[in-house]
Amino acid sequence: MSFSPLGLSALLIEASGFTEPTPIQREAIPAVLAGRDVLGIAKTGSGKTAGYLLPLLEQMSGEPSAEHREPAVLILVPTRELADQVNHVALKTLQALVSPLRCRAVFGGVSINRQMQDLGRVDLLVATPGRLLDLVRKNAVSLAAVKSLVLDEADKMLNLGFKDEIDQLLALLPRKRQTLLFSATASPVLVDQLRDPVVIEIERTEDEATLIHESAYGVTDVRKGPFLRYLIKHGDLKQVLVFVSSTLTGDRVLNKLTKNGITASLIHSKMTQGGRRESLAAFQSGKVRVLVATDLLSRGIDIQGLPCVINYELPRSPKDYLHRIGRTGRADCAGEAISLITEEDRHHFRVIQKKMGKRVELTDTTEVNLHGY
Repeated sequence: MSFSPLGLSALLIEASGFTEPTPIQREAIPAVLAGRDVLGIAKTGSGKTAGYLLPLLEQMSGEPSAEHREPAVLILVPTRELADQVNHVALKTLQALVSPLRCRAVFGGVSINRQMQDLGRVDLLVATPGRLLDLVRKNAVSLAAVKSLVLDEADKMLNLGFKDEIDQLLALLPRKRQTLLFSATASPVLVDQLRDPVVIEIERTEDEATLIHESAYGVTDVRKGPFLRYLIKHGDLKQVLVFVSSTLTGDRVLNKLTKNGITASLIHSKMTQGGRRESLAAFQSGKVRVLVATDLLSRGIDIQGLPCVINYELPRSPKDYLHRIGRTGRADCAGEAISLITEEDRHHFRVIQKKMGKRVELTDTTEVNLHGY
């Protein structure tokens, strides 16, 4: 099926660079164009961003440009990296259209003064909640004219960590608006935010479910670091995303990898935005073999063709496990997801498997010779 029957203009389809819509796009695009509230649930890598962004750009193309500091479309995301990514897709499409519409991304970790200047005129605004509230308080932007609100990674955005900020922002928005929630995982709280929504839930096909091969290895705390290096070197892994659960562990794992001759970079919340961008760029370009990251990178970030994800430490929730391993096995490319499980982790790993509805056999590693790793 082509994009043509979905209601998008030929110019926009050409500018997007897409040729065939994914299942979530086939169902979401007409609903968004019709002005409906939408709840879209689909796996990571399924094309959710284009599923809301393309019809919103189509809607905006026939509208007058924004008034001073009053965007018509607001897209809220949980991380700076995702804000950058969504903004990049919008900019690329608008440039190909040679459109007068302007999009901007605002997030913490960089100068707020420059962002205040950039918001002089903005039609589509991508933002993290905390920085957007700062800009509203400084009268750098008004949300009074927002016609469409998107919560990307909606289950995360409506969770405890963001709830207070989201509630404050919702109170500033017009009651009469279109609201679009997109997520890889469902949550009962999502529907409560919507008016008579079109609910779209794309189930994984049997073929898609097998794209990610999951494996788990039993290790002791002492052998965990050497076994990670063994997996990378012995398996000749070329591009590996290693998830840790704290900045302290991330620093330590990075240090050990580089000391053992494995090129690596690091991303966590205490780094500057420039440092985070450099680390991600070095990994994406192949300059480094391993990217060590906290759950900042488990949501929404698209690293094309990523072959392997390793859970050095397990995440706290099964949902976060699903998002982590979803960085691989995207766009019909097979991927490997590996978890390192200590004795203390075993019960939690069983809980994750139960929630996931699958069983991953634990491989014993006591006989693996880790000398030299």
